Amino acid sequence: MATIREVLQHAWKLHQQGKLAAAESIYRQILAQAPGSAEAHVYLGIALFDQHRFEESVASYRAALKIQPQFPIGWNNLGNSLRMLNQIEEADACFATAIQQQPDYLSPFKNRGTLWIWNGDVERGLQWYEKGLQLSPQEPELHRNLGVIYLLLGDEAKGWEEYRWRWQMPGLQRPASAAPLWQGEPLEGKSIFLYPEQGLGDAIHFVRMAKQLRSLGARTVLGCESKMVPLLSSAPGIDQVCPSGMIPANVDFQASLIEAADHVRSLPVKPDPAVTPYLSVSDSLLEYWNQNLPARSNEASKRIGICWQGNPNHHADIYRSVPLQEFAPLIESSNCDWFSLQHGVGSEQLSECDFADRIQRLPDSIDQTGGAFLDTAAILCQMDLVITTDTSTAHLAGALNVPVWVVLGKVPDWRWGLKAETTHWYPSMRLFRQTTTGDWGSVFAAIRRALDAI
Repeated sequence: MATIREVLQHAWKLHQQGKLAAAESIYRQILAQAPGSAEAHVYLGIALFDQHRFEESVASYRAALKIQPQFPIGWNNLGNSLRMLNQIEEADACFATAIQQQPDYLSPFKNRGTLWIWNGDVERGLQWYEKGLQLSPQEPELHRNLGVIYLLLGDEAKGWEEYRWRWQMPGLQRPASAAPLWQGEPLEGKSIFLYPEQGLGDAIHFVRMAKQLRSLGARTVLGCESKMVPLLSSAPGIDQVCPSGMIPANVDFQASLIEAADHVRSLPVKPDPAVTPYLSVSDSLLEYWNQNLPARSNEASKRIGICWQGNPNHHADIYRSVPLQEFAPLIESSNCDWFSLQHGVGSEQLSECDFADRIQRLPDSIDQTGGAFLDTAAILCQMDLVITTDTSTAHLAGALNVPVWVVLGKVPDWRWGLKAETTHWYPSMRLFRQTTTGDWGSVFAAIRRALDAI
């Protein structure tokens, strides 16, 4: 007969395969037979955390610690769940307990740094990352995290150096090209294979680098997902596009688009990356959506597109996405025609808010035939303004030079910095920032005042 530990290990394998419901079921079966297993309570807490059921995970971790108070992993995980519930001081105390119980346990150092950084105390968070590096000087995640924070603070030299450690972390992989990495060597008469390394927003943001490298004399080959080819191939400076799975032969160098931005920064002659628009859609598609969007309610009304939910699997989604209900003060504004740019996850909130009848919905079929974002891009070009959280929609609007206001959390993605209302990346963009973590009300009050002014 299998032992509890053997059954737990079987469930954990399912857990790691992403079969969270199956793993949770087994953890609960174990606890039904052995309610005194602190280890099983912790495994259940992890499964609940990974399903974003943070309050339930807190209860599970507390049950484990009641049984086994000397349990640094339990304290660390409890702190992480409390962090997601914005219970900052108690979360910090949990990490402190984990470190006290096991001083060489690296994870609570990482999590303690992340806790304070996301709460807006960046310097305090940096201290914990640096203490973690004292324990493990070659830890890629800590170096990567430091890089992100230094870039956020505007220290590009230290930021890019540390951020390069991301390639030593699991999950980030290059295409199977034999070409050497470009490290800033002269590109005159050379060819280079470029590719996105992260999400769709990053691909839209950094595809501009093809033009910069072309201006340095390179022949550029872009690799990207097949669905992104129609949109990204509209960017200037691309000589060839390779859909996913195709690797160009006989190129001199390779680099991710973000690496290209990194190395261009250090060149003696720096091409200007901020020229927009650098993406476009066909005149026929623009005309189609010009004819097929609902007519303006009157000649003076403004068309405003809104987007509130990003990728729920992103590690910072809880700090970046906003409940649609927060847009209520804006929707009350007169003389505006509102359009939902939200697709997929998050769009269900349209049926839950009390102002749904004020928001125009677009057909479910958009972006399904010509390629990813093509219809959305043409629709954005019909808007007088886009108001969005930090999503790929923000990057797309900026790349098209459409006026866009971006709603940012207290500590945003590194590219937005910490203070400015504008960004050199996108001249048509204006940034609206939280001053207190979790407080979206004051942000939308500021947006309402700006909206009334126009």
